[in-house]
Amino acid sequence: MAAPVLHTRLPGDGAASASAVKTLGASRIGISDMLTAENNFFNSPPRKIVRFGGTVTEVLLKYRKGETSDYELLKNQLSDPDIKDDQIINWLFEFRSSIMYLTKEFEQLISILLRLKWLNRSQTVVEEYLAFLGNLVSAQTVFLRPCLSMIASHFVPPRVITKEGDIDVSDSDDEDDNLPANFDTCHRALQIIARYVPSTPWFLMPILVEKFPFIRKSERTLECYVHNLLRISVYFPTLRHEILELVIEKLLKLDVSASRQDIEDAEEIAAQTSSGTDAMEGLFNMDEDEETEHETKADPERLDWMVHPVAERLDILLSLLLSYIKDVCYVDGKIDINKTKDLYRDLITIFDKLLLPTHASCHVQFFMFYLCSFKLGFAEAFLEHLWKKLQDPNNPAVIRQAAGNYIGSLLARAKFIPLITVKSCLDLLVNWLHIYLNNQDSGTKAFCDVALHGPFYSACQAVFYTFVFRHKQLLSGNLKEGLRYLQSLNFERIVMSQLNPLKICLPSVVSFFAAITSKYQLVFCYTIIERNHRQMLPVIRNTAGGDSVQTCTNPLDTFFPFDPCVLKRSKKFIDPIYQIWEDMSAEELQEFKKPITKEVLEDEDDDFLKGEVGITPSSYDTHFRSPSSSVGSPPVLYLPDQSPLIARICD
Repeated sequence: MAAPVLHTRLPGDGAASASAVKTLGASRIGISDMLTAENNFFNSPPRKIVRFGGTVTEVLLKYRKGETSDYELLKNQLSDPDIKDDQIINWLFEFRSSIMYLTKEFEQLISILLRLKWLNRSQTVVEEYLAFLGNLVSAQTVFLRPCLSMIASHFVPPRVITKEGDIDVSDSDDEDDNLPANFDTCHRALQIIARYVPSTPWFLMPILVEKFPFIRKSERTLECYVHNLLRISVYFPTLRHEILELVIEKLLKLDVSASRQDIEDAEEIAAQTSSGTDAMEGLFNMDEDEETEHETKADPERLDWMVHPVAERLDILLSLLLSYIKDVCYVDGKIDINKTKDLYRDLITIFDKLLLPTHASCHVQFFMFYLCSFKLGFAEAFLEHLWKKLQDPNNPAVIRQAAGNYIGSLLARAKFIPLITVKSCLDLLVNWLHIYLNNQDSGTKAFCDVALHGPFYSACQAVFYTFVFRHKQLLSGNLKEGLRYLQSLNFERIVMSQLNPLKICLPSVVSFFAAITSKYQLVFCYTIIERNHRQMLPVIRNTAGGDSVQTCTNPLDTFFPFDPCVLKRSKKFIDPIYQIWEDMSAEELQEFKKPITKEVLEDEDDDFLKGEVGITPSSYDTHFRSPSSSVGSPPVLYLPDQSPLIARICD
């Protein structure tokens, strides 16, 4: 297994947390000692050496006069792959004394010096090389970019050539045990350069963007590079926003390349294959159980591996980002409000630029979910920010609808948001819906149309979705007061309006909303649902297998941003603060399994409906999620020969 660069800290892992903080803060510890050692090298005189052809200074001056033989000899000696440590030290001493002559005309010579394999050598070589870099950029700033590019190239495992038959294959050396020490040295080099050239961060950022590995590179390569980027943001705080934006942009590319369904399918297939293999091997090996148990104990990290290759990369990088967020916001185990505010400002700007316009990303947005869990004030600020996006008519409809999706998903899934905040948000949303309806009553656009009223339907779905998840809490304690509050929201007017939100919202959300509101006599939705079902015209599509009849049941193109996280490492950060769907009690389960009959619906004397929608609550959290595709069918199926009253969620 590759040597760890950063031990991703998981919740409750105090030792790992301290390790991560120490790693990220390494650039701030012992700087005075580092500068003292550096000054010793800057102030030390060059060693006296004897060399045929004269000193480096003489060679450079001869080159300017047109005598190139000694210059070519010098380049050849520096390019020798078997060059020794003592030779490098001697050369670097001389170059330091000749630094004023190393102008742009000697760019080729500097390029050779920057390609020297100076890492993984003696400490004396490393220190001398760092001193040379400091001298070079301070005297000849024209070489600043090449120096920074050289350092950034060492933020990933080095390339090694391996023989496969008669073919040379280049691959990254993920097993290099010296990587952490090399990374420390590279960060030290950046800080030395920045000491002499204050504009270093400005020149560095474009190089970091250019050097970012292709997202299909190995997990180890991506992990190393992202870890080093995040570490740079610690001692170059002016670059933090740009670095975080770069990292999140790359995460987003990975995220949209691996749907939740693809990830779950890969895990399921792997589990079935593994169990089948174990069963077969067990027939012939009586000690297999002991060996398997031993292997699992010996390599517990194997349990966190994702089978899907893109999901594995995404999980490693997202868990790294979440660990970084925790390390920045918490100092000695206590939240630092000012630091968290600064980070929140950076992340909310990036969220607006990258996440909000991106449809159906599955996991990257959990960095905002996680940050908001640190203190209620940040969750409320995020909700207010989304609320402003939703109600602002100057925003594009797609942005307003996405904001509505985020509001509903956050209110439903965030365990750290208290009931009083949920009520406040419901009041805001419902009040806005009523005002919207007031403005439509006298207009010519008071009819069901997603293109005209998309934000309205998105807000309706946010309300319905939140109500489905939180109705037990809203009614807990004093049932009478809870019902009075829900009645004050006047769901009936929204549902019965000419805009007909029940026709546009996801059938899965509508079915549960209808069942729960009917049970508590808040609003009766089934007549409208049945009417909408009769009006839904099937669409005949020609496919490779013949004609198929499909019904668009997601006209709003809805997705729930905070559906359950399926990434094994990242979900350890999210699970403690995440609200899953609570299974019904045995009595409630029996009620929900009973389909509604028309006789029950026509009985006006019943206080509560004895049967609601034919559903399986235990499977709800698996299927009551974003549709598998942007316009695909959601979990609820309305069969042509059945009433929507007995619609069911299919496994």
